[in-house]
Amino acid sequence: MTTSTVITKAAALRIAQAARALADVNAGAFAAKLGDQIGLPITEEKLAKVTVADIKLILSGEETVEPDVDGASIKLAVRHLWGATAEEENLPSKAAYAEGDMPGSLRVAVASNSEENLDGHFGSCPRFLVYQVGRNEIRLIDIRSTALTDEAEDKNVARAQLINDCQIVYVQSIGGPAAAKAVRANVHPVKAPEGGKADIALQRLQAVLDAPPPWLAKILGVEAKSLNRFSEAEEE
Repeated sequence: MTTSTVITKAAALRIAQAARALADVNAGAFAAKLGDQIGLPITEEKLAKVTVADIKLILSGEETVEPDVDGASIKLAVRHLWGATAEEENLPSKAAYAEGDMPGSLRVAVASNSEENLDGHFGSCPRFLVYQVGRNEIRLIDIRSTALTDEAEDKNVARAQLINDCQIVYVQSIGGPAAAKAVRANVHPVKAPEGGKADIALQRLQAVLDAPPPWLAKILGVEAKSLNRFSEAEEE
């Protein structure tokens, strides 16, 4: 049996994209187990019927992927298998921005798999949405594809460098080693396991800019209000 009778070219491309969406996946083993799951030959029609449950079953073998693959990455992989395109994901529009437009604002990256959502894993999201967050305004200023980072020797270092002009990165999930690499690039990772719309998370951040918790005060270079109150009590 020739390769062409086992899998079509279009289906192979979808599988490659799905494998990249899954952190630490062995692409060859993933394709083989996918064939066992849905049957040969692998076609676009069969891939369009693959579910999240199917992927979880396929990933259950240790030779295929590390056991801590997150749900967001699995959902993204399924969309790739279905043949979802960037146009179908309804990417948001960027707003004009020039340095200095929003004095005192923060630059925040959001790991995103779809639309204007905070639903990505740091190591596998296809893009970072980059926002400028000030006390009175939240502005989407850039959308950065992570495609080129897949070719890097260390994918997570490359992703951290991609957003190293941001002070914070919001993610639905991130592994410990990847978090350490983000911190070394001076980007503070914030986990939001519940996910949701990016602007909701950013509005919560915006609401505490006037009275930042210690971790945020350090990023802003100001004294945390809680620490300030403690100092005042000592003086009394």
